[in-house]
Amino acid sequence: MTRLRWSVRTRLATLFGALFLVGGAVVLLLNYLLVDQTVPDASGFLTATATATATATAAPGSTAMTGQATATGSAPITGNLPAAGGVTISGSSAAVAVTEFRASTMRTLLWVSGLTLIAVGGLAALLGWVIAGRALRPVHTVTATARELGAADLDRRINLGGPDDELRELADTFDGMLDRLAHAFDAQRRFVANASHELRTPLAVQRTLIEVAMTDPTASPDLRRLGGHLLDTNERSERLIEGLLVLARGDRGLTTREPVRLDRVVTEVLAATTAMAGERGITVTSHLRPRTVDGDPSLLERLVTNLVHNAVRYNHDGGTVSIAVADEPALEITNTGASVPEDMVPDLFEPFRRLGDDRTAQDGAGLGLSIVRSVAEAHGGDVRAEPNPDGGLRVTVSLPLAHGYLVTPTTRTAGYGQRK
Repeated sequence: MTRLRWSVRTRLATLFGALFLVGGAVVLLLNYLLVDQTVPDASGFLTATATATATATAAPGSTAMTGQATATGSAPITGNLPAAGGVTISGSSAAVAVTEFRASTMRTLLWVSGLTLIAVGGLAALLGWVIAGRALRPVHTVTATARELGAADLDRRINLGGPDDELRELADTFDGMLDRLAHAFDAQRRFVANASHELRTPLAVQRTLIEVAMTDPTASPDLRRLGGHLLDTNERSERLIEGLLVLARGDRGLTTREPVRLDRVVTEVLAATTAMAGERGITVTSHLRPRTVDGDPSLLERLVTNLVHNAVRYNHDGGTVSIAVADEPALEITNTGASVPEDMVPDLFEPFRRLGDDRTAQDGAGLGLSIVRSVAEAHGGDVRAEPNPDGGLRVTVSLPLAHGYLVTPTTRTAGYGQRK
């Protein structure tokens, strides 16, 4: 059963309408009681009428009256009363007429007042809805800003104007929180970038010393074998540092943008991957349509390179890789390979996360898909992955189309990496 969700604006409008109805009902009750006490009943009205008539028609010094009744005090009227035109009305008929008139008047008062109260209450609720919307507009501004914010655009602020009230205090508090978050993110990115740069120098020195030791003619076979292992470890550390630098750069966002032909980037990456795919007999097919996006060419090249290398590296011998550049998604890469549990797919985009021992055994820093996601988000897009029924993954990347550029229907198909 779906739970009914009432917004703050709806609750405020309902509260305004309910308070008005309660207040109006109290006023209506008081008005009803006041009228009920003011309008006389039948006996009082007829007594007052008979007294007035007797006073007006009696001759001086005479006790004769038109009719048989004498009104003294509040005694009941049993005779006839004069009416206009010389017609007399019996006391009982007059009492019935006055009673019905009084009851009709009170019913009319009650119905008219009740309907007016309901109509004005609805109007009050509508006005409350409008007023609550205007009062809560700064809250919607804060919510929309918080929803649109990302790690790459923490420089945005609400800067709410208007009176110095609680809503402005909320907006200013939110801006202060963004200042602190931006400072923390910048400090983290600077730390990663600085640490990566600082680690490059000793790794370069280590690689040079190992290579020099291995080229020594007097080096023993054991020393050469140890040097080879050290070089592999050194190379993996360099790839890890380079990946951290790219990841920090992607998280920091784009400082400059330029039109980049995504299909040409894919073509260059595929040309550089031909040998890698050919060694394992993996067939790579591409369906490329001209697609231009605004972004950083080097980051987009790293995004494509990571996806293509993963599609080849985590494939089986003789498998296939399909790459497409189109309108939506901008980039799609599908490969064969080992089966991937669906609940494990989100973990593949986390840094240093691999799937099982088979992926741990492969070389790599465990940052490939993390970099892909960071670069895609820096360009205003996103990346998704889903397992194929027969094994492997289907990865799609959505990227905004560059302003002023259209996707043409031209299609180019190419094949790479077929085993000879």
